[in-house]
Amino acid sequence: MDELTAPEGFLLRPWLPADASAVLRAFAPAEMDHQSDRPVADRAGALAWIADRTRERGARTGYSWAVVGEEGQAVGCVAVRAVNRVHGTGWISYWTAEAARGRGVAPAGVRAVARWAFGELGLYRLELGHRTDNPASCRVAVRSGFAAEGIERAKLRYGGLRYDVERHARLADDDVNFD
Repeated sequence: MDELTAPEGFLLRPWLPADASAVLRAFAPAEMDHQSDRPVADRAGALAWIADRTRERGARTGYSWAVVGEEGQAVGCVAVRAVNRVHGTGWISYWTAEAARGRGVAPAGVRAVARWAFGELGLYRLELGHRTDNPASCRVAVRSGFAAEGIERAKLRYGGLRYDVERHARLADDDVNFD
């Protein structure tokens, strides 16, 4: 089981069925509906979400970690998905449970997963994107060493609304400094 440790003290480990309650709590706020392609509204939905992460890891197409806080509870998620070994690329995603926001969970997790993806997977380019109306997610990207590359107009659709996305990327040989 791949476990990662962030210098900030967070443990990152694969998701376990025992994390279902933490996943359910994290997906309770309405804005989290956009973080999954299936509903996570009950224990069965949380277990299905975890099972999807386990399948991706087994297929070697995506790797998701629970970011675990001091109390041993999962307080966030960081993943590298859409792994393309031919081109050496992957897509980073992240979220933090509402109660843990503002504690550096996402930047610590993203930096740890980026180090792992560049080292263990041998990827060269990692990308991520966030809605342009989500400044907190942009701060995570920048604090994690990802440079803004441009706006993708109307890329995402949630309900009847379309949202512009700012794309960021980090290369294995980028010289990055962290705050």
